[in-house]
Amino acid sequence: MTDAPRSPDADDPLLVIVDGANVVGSRPDGWWRDRRGAAECLRDRLAGAGLPGLPTPVEIVLVVEGAARGVESVPGVRVESAPGSGDDRIVELAAEHRGRPRLVITADRELRRRVTGLGAEVAGPRTVLD
Repeated sequence: MTDAPRSPDADDPLLVIVDGANVVGSRPDGWWRDRRGAAECLRDRLAGAGLPGLPTPVEIVLVVEGAARGVESVPGVRVESAPGSGDDRIVELAAEHRGRPRLVITADRELRRRVTGLGAEVAGPRTVLD
């Protein structure tokens, strides 16, 4: 994590940081039987459909943790395997990219509080699931 905020760049696309565990866990569809597979499905959905309704271009980062660690990146979606807490890695990413527009996709109230304190916008899982 850098100490100083990045200077804004008009060419930087919207950075969308997706809380993989929270988004996957928002629907009771059996994800708990295969957490890695569920994260891969979310990654593929994001890579294929993008984020309808958001201005383009966007840079999508999917943060995974626990049993989903090791999911590979694909064109259109960079996957970050959190070494510990996924929430902590999301906060680090939001802090590292100050000065550019950031949107964090999560329903986690505490995480929302932490990233909005850094100037990021937040949206719920429906943003990527509906």
